[in-house]
Amino acid sequence: MTIKDESPLARPTPVRGRLFYLALAYLCVGLGMVGAVLPLLPTTPFLLVALWAYFRSHPEKAQKLLEHPRFGPALRDWREQGAIPTRAKIAAVGVMALSWVIVYLTAPHPAAPIVVGLILCCTGTFVATRPSPKPRQGRTVAPDQAAPERPIA
Repeated sequence: MTIKDESPLARPTPVRGRLFYLALAYLCVGLGMVGAVLPLLPTTPFLLVALWAYFRSHPEKAQKLLEHPRFGPALRDWREQGAIPTRAKIAAVGVMALSWVIVYLTAPHPAAPIVVGLILCCTGTFVATRPSPKPRQGRTVAPDQAAPERPIA
């Protein structure tokens, strides 16, 4: 399955621009890999930026990222539907709330928790209001998410 970048910004990029986007993509993939093992560093946002940059510099690498067995489905869901899985929403908003508590308890200036709280509220609202992914053909459903079987009457 090949997905082309059909955004209005998709146009041939000059060589210097391609090098910038390629470097940005590699940096974001590296940060995403670090985020995969460190619990407080997010992975998916870095991979989304990497995907965007790869489409502008090296579309074959973008396709490879979309086909990744672990991260590909979430990237495709975001790219095709603008969707975030419910578990990811809960985790993201939970980590934001924990982060705010840490800022509240450790901030040297009383304005810091207010500013951080406003930013996190806006970000949390954005994440929470994204749709959940719709099942696509060929997608396997986890056993705990499968619809219960109905008895035959």
